[in-house]
Amino acid sequence: MPVVAKADRATDLRNSPNPAFDWRRVTYLLHVSRALDALEEQTLVPEKKVLYQFSARGHDLAQILLGSQLTDPNDAACGYYRSRPMLLALGVDIEDALGSSMARAGGYSDGRDIGVVFNYPNQTGASALPMCGGVGAQYTPTVGWAQAVEYHRKVLGEPGWEGAIGVALGGEASVATNGFWSALTIATTQHLPMLFYIEDNGYGISVPSTFQTPGADIAANLASFNGLHVLSGDGAEPSEAARLVKAGMDHVRTTRGPCLLRLTVPRLQGHSFQDTQTYKSAETVAAEWARDPLPRLKAYLVPALMAEAEWDRLGEQASSMVEIARENAERRPVADPAQTARFVFSDPDVIQEQGGQRAGGYSPPESNDQPSPEGARINMVTAIRRTLEHELSINPRVAIFGEDVGPKGGVHAVTLGLQDKYGVGRVFDTSLSEEGIIGRAVGMALAGLVPVPEIQFRKYADPAVEQINDCGTLRWRTRNRFAAPMVVRMPVGFFKCGDPWHSQTNEVQFVHSPGWRVAAPSNAEDAVGLLRTALRGDDPVMFLEHRAMLDAAWARRPYPGDDYALPFGRAKITLPGEDISLITWGAMVERCEAAVKASGRSGEVVDLRTLSPWDREAVLASVRKTHRCLIVHEDLKTGGFGAEIAAVVADEAFMDLDAPVVRLTMPDIPSPHNAVLMEAVVPSVDRIAEKITELVGF
Repeated sequence: MPVVAKADRATDLRNSPNPAFDWRRVTYLLHVSRALDALEEQTLVPEKKVLYQFSARGHDLAQILLGSQLTDPNDAACGYYRSRPMLLALGVDIEDALGSSMARAGGYSDGRDIGVVFNYPNQTGASALPMCGGVGAQYTPTVGWAQAVEYHRKVLGEPGWEGAIGVALGGEASVATNGFWSALTIATTQHLPMLFYIEDNGYGISVPSTFQTPGADIAANLASFNGLHVLSGDGAEPSEAARLVKAGMDHVRTTRGPCLLRLTVPRLQGHSFQDTQTYKSAETVAAEWARDPLPRLKAYLVPALMAEAEWDRLGEQASSMVEIARENAERRPVADPAQTARFVFSDPDVIQEQGGQRAGGYSPPESNDQPSPEGARINMVTAIRRTLEHELSINPRVAIFGEDVGPKGGVHAVTLGLQDKYGVGRVFDTSLSEEGIIGRAVGMALAGLVPVPEIQFRKYADPAVEQINDCGTLRWRTRNRFAAPMVVRMPVGFFKCGDPWHSQTNEVQFVHSPGWRVAAPSNAEDAVGLLRTALRGDDPVMFLEHRAMLDAAWARRPYPGDDYALPFGRAKITLPGEDISLITWGAMVERCEAAVKASGRSGEVVDLRTLSPWDREAVLASVRKTHRCLIVHEDLKTGGFGAEIAAVVADEAFMDLDAPVVRLTMPDIPSPHNAVLMEAVVPSVDRIAEKITELVGF
């Protein structure tokens, strides 16, 4: 059973400095960090050149020690808003750090994101994974990186990953988040090489640690957590911090298993520049300053390692370098506003520096957009499974995972048999945490894998919304330095009956998440083509599998071939007509075709097939031909995607219309469970036919 390793509080600061560290570099970087904090607080924030400032004073020494131990080229760390000292230790340029804080061109994001929200695609050493603005959001992507490390080692057999690890930095308040506990579960049950580095300064902004974890000590609480090595000590005492950082790193590297390192540190300034710390007593503030690691480091090194004159010279050098960096950062322009919309999605001409397959030199096999039908008609379940199986067979970086996707084959049997054929390393079950499923997929994608996570039902994606949104914006907010392409498979909609928990569609939420491509196939052939494009692409994709169509006779098609790949944003006219255009997708395509036939009118059914991007030109061309537009979808009416289509038609084809643009949708209610009630609210063939007749006769 793991135990908390308590440090000896009687450690003499005059002990010989730990030889595992370059203490002169540590000293220099600590002075750099302090000079940056002082410059921002005393000059740049008052001058409104920096709008978000978070001092690292007190946290800085231990972070620099941590960063100096990230020596493997495939190491990766993901931190939070107070992690700049670790970045400096990784090699981030001082000018880039300052320029990013000032939101100038270049740096972490070209001024697109807050300057403390960092990323560092290090081509010669350890990288800093793109952090997120949300507390606790760093943990599951980091555990995904750790799982990818093991995938590279064990599945792909790549020796360059043998010693690599993942490190997540967080404050003590972050241990209350779902992301922390999800990552902890993944790391311990899967025995992954990950260090949880927890900086405990006693406060989450103004809230004491006692509100975050019982007893205000996460290390003590996790002392008996199975599969976790726990270390705890004083991060402001140089000898103790150095020993514990090295011990934690050594444990993760040698055992390939997780470790939690909790270091108590003083937060010597407020949570942010605006925080006056009025919630702390004068005695508390004085006690914190008494633990300042800067004078402690000096006492530790002078004269044991260096003379006081050398200490002073290192401080002067740091101040000089920060001033030069300030001058250069001030000269940086603001990024070109005309480029602000660039890099929401992948650019075929400019590959991201890290993440996804293209950054590693991958080129997808040749494909074509013309189906070559093979054999008898198959249902969507079989078509999706066959596509997944083929891509698994030709691309060893494809990994499929989620709740029950292994021996059970998924709750809809789509992955049945894939684990038997490709093994538990590539097709595997996960803990019941959607945030953990998507978050780990982000980390795996950043490490160059092709994650294919499954969310069992649309409603179950709600706990993962933060990770979904962060993944979608990742390329844009790092100005194409990073990307995390993945394919999220997700059953949606009704099936025989409905209910509020398993029958949502709500696809508009993903369309409204920048950076996500969204596919909603109505039949087996389209499912194959869109899924193959997604798996070989370079963007995150929501692949929505409508439950009612998985085994529907109408949706069956012959397998279109292993080379068939359907471009996103290309609608299909499934039924040509002259009197009215019906714009739809998913399960409603079949109903719209049936309704046209029942109405006796010449209706044209346009299956969008993808919603992001969606084929505006095909819709407008159809409406200009028929002069009428009926939009049919299963999602709710208010704010549904049909509203976007209606707005575009009204804006760009108004003069071509002979009748109002009409939407036929679910009312603004959850899906009822009873089949009679459900059919009463989902657009039915009869109601669609009635609307066709009404609009044609308008």
